[in-house]
Amino acid sequence: MIKRKNTRQVKAGSLLIGGGAPLSLQSMTNIPIEETESNIRQIHELESCGVDIVRLAIRTEKSAPCLRSIASAVKIPLVADIHFDYRIAVAAIDAGAAKIRINPGNIGEEWKVREVVAAAKSNGVPIRIGVNGGSINRRKYPHVTAESLVDSAMEHILILEEAGFEDIVVSIKSSDIFSTIEANKLMAETRNYPIHIGLTEAGYGLSCIVQSSVVIGHLLLAGIGDTIRVSMTGNPVNEAVTGRKILESLNLRYTPFRVISCPTCGRTARDIDLLAIAEKVESELSARFSEKLKSSGKHITVAVMGCEVNGPGEAKEADFGLAGGQNGKMALFARGEVLRTVGVNDAVEELLRGIESAL
Repeated sequence: MIKRKNTRQVKAGSLLIGGGAPLSLQSMTNIPIEETESNIRQIHELESCGVDIVRLAIRTEKSAPCLRSIASAVKIPLVADIHFDYRIAVAAIDAGAAKIRINPGNIGEEWKVREVVAAAKSNGVPIRIGVNGGSINRRKYPHVTAESLVDSAMEHILILEEAGFEDIVVSIKSSDIFSTIEANKLMAETRNYPIHIGLTEAGYGLSCIVQSSVVIGHLLLAGIGDTIRVSMTGNPVNEAVTGRKILESLNLRYTPFRVISCPTCGRTARDIDLLAIAEKVESELSARFSEKLKSSGKHITVAVMGCEVNGPGEAKEADFGLAGGQNGKMALFARGEVLRTVGVNDAVEELLRGIESAL
C-alpha cells in the first residue's frame, strides 16, 4: 500500500486534486483551440481512455471564447494554458476554465498578477504553476538542477502567496529523469501544495513510455504526486493510455481485469501464437466483461502462458488462464488447477465461457 503525502486540496470544476483525492490523469489537446469541433472530439476520446482533466493552449484573448464552446460540450474540467498576457488568463476564467496554468513571473507587473488572482478567486479556479528546464531563473542558475527548478517554482509561488492566493497546484518537470525526481522530492518537503508529476519533452513511443514510467512510478511509490501526465509526442490518446496503465499497475486506479502473459521461449509450440491469443483475450475481456465487473466492483487476473512450466504453476495466482502445450492443445486452468485440455483454436472461447460461468 502506497502512503501518499497529505497535500492541500483544490477543486478544478468537479474534480478534486490533492488532500487524499484519487490520483487524476491529465492530457492536453494538440489541436489549435479555434478548431472547436476537433478539440471536442479529441477530448471525448481522451475521456473514454480514462482522462480526468484536459489542458488546452490559449494563445490570444480572442481565442478565449472558443474555450466556452468546448467546455459546454464536454463533461470533464478544462485547463487553460496561458503565457505572458494576464488578459488571456482573465478571459479564459470568464470563458469557463476550471483551472489555469501560468508562470506568474512572466505575467508582468504585480497588478497584472493580482487581476488574475482576483478572477481566479471569484470563480473558484485554482492556478497551476508550471516550471520546466526552460523557465528557470538563468540569472541565478546557469544549469538545470533540482535546486534551480524548485527555487524558480518558489519565486512564482511566493508571488501568488503574497497576493493572498493558495489554491495552487505545482508542476516541476525537466527532460532529465534525475533532476525531475529530486526536484519533486524537494518540492514535497518545501510546501504542501498538490503536485502534478511527469517528465517533460520525454519523446515518443517506447522511449517516452519507459522514461515517463520511471519518473512517475518512482515518485508515486514515494507517495508524491496528486495528478499525472505522460508527455508524449503524437496522438495524446497514447499518453493517456500509458498514464492509465501506470496508475493501474500501482493499484492507484481501479481496473476490472489484468492480463498477464509470459515472454515465450523455445518451449512454446510453434503452432501457438501466444501474442495473438493474449491480444484477443484482452480485447474480448474488455468487450464482454468490463461493465459487469465494474458494476460489481470485482477484479480478475487472467494468464496467457506459453508452456506447462510457466503455466498453472507460475501463474497460479491468476483467477483464470491458458497454458500452451504440444500438438495444438492448451491447458485451461483456474487458480493453479488444470480444469481440462482444449484445442488451441477454441482456447480463447473456452476460457471466456469459463469466466462467464464463474462471474
